[in-house]
Amino acid sequence: MPLYRDQAIVLRTQKLGEADRIATLLTRANGKVRAVAKGVRRTSSRFGARLEPFSHVDLQLATGRTLDVVTQAESIAAYGEGIVDDYARYTAGTVLLETADRLVVEEKEPATQQHLLLAGALRVLSTGEREPALVLDSFLLRSLAIAGYAPSFDDCARCGEPGPHRAFNPAAGGMVCTTCRPPASAMPSQATVTHLAALLTGDWPTALQADPRTRRESTGLIAAFFTYHQDNQLRSLPHLDLTTGAS
Repeated sequence: MPLYRDQAIVLRTQKLGEADRIATLLTRANGKVRAVAKGVRRTSSRFGARLEPFSHVDLQLATGRTLDVVTQAESIAAYGEGIVDDYARYTAGTVLLETADRLVVEEKEPATQQHLLLAGALRVLSTGEREPALVLDSFLLRSLAIAGYAPSFDDCARCGEPGPHRAFNPAAGGMVCTTCRPPASAMPSQATVTHLAALLTGDWPTALQADPRTRRESTGLIAAFFTYHQDNQLRSLPHLDLTTGAS
């Protein structure tokens, strides 16, 4: 079987037989890959602990007919060590992994930007540099943008009229002018719109200035936008610790 090497984030795993495991990976060069890690559930496994969710690994894989096979695994960063023992970080982290899994649809299609975004978000989450809710909200917006669903927070998402505008509508694609505003559009504060734009662009000095009310309103709008454009809610979202960053 042909061999190839790539860096990967482990998104999820499932048991296979008595000792094997199937790992769903988001790789840097090859996109989403499902691979069998043979014997990793045995205590004598050389690299079982390296193939857990949240792990950033350097892998050698053998191309298979249906599933590839992990032949070597070296740890780059064990992000799970700083995530799994903290409930707020863990619940945010599970949403990060599920989001990446959801947005990268086709297997073996390059998704380098999504891989780099996820690796960066997990690194920040694991170190506690920023509050989990802020990391997650920024990741959701930026991953949607990479996938082709970038919301507009300035010009009207429908007609392009320069903003600022008062109404936000997920179906319309973001902020909309008075003429284009659909019924039942949200009317967020200008502070919330500014915060959303900062999260999308990675403007952390601005994002960190937002008060708890602004952050809560932003989180709700991001969840509504994601749910609309992905047809249904993420399974891990209801378990999210929404108190993070809101006190």
